Amino acid sequence: MGTGFAKKKKQARQLQAQMSMLQESLSSKLDTMEAEGTAGNGLVSITVSGSGEIKRVRINPDCVDKEDIEGLEALIKAAHHAAFQKVQEMTKDEPTIQDLPGLSLLGM
Repeated sequence: MGTGFAKKKKQARQLQAQMSMLQESLSSKLDTMEAEGTAGNGLVSITVSGSGEIKRVRINPDCVDKEDIEGLEALIKAAHHAAFQKVQEMTKDEPTIQDLPGLSLLGM
């Protein structure tokens, strides 16, 4: 029991270190990444970080109508969704935890 268990324990520690490095690398990339989404032919634009934090909101004064607040809200929501979709597209090829070698050795 000793040798096999010790080997698995060592592999688990190595995998944990790799996961930590991957997480730090991805976190750093997401913090510096930005994507912009627009709606209403540019009336509203929102820039988000890779982690989803809203960095900037721009609203063209021409689309501000006191009688149509719901319309402005819909444009903001659509611009945010567009920006989020761009972030997802930009990060789709980033390595994930499942890409780490050794998961199958640990039964994961």
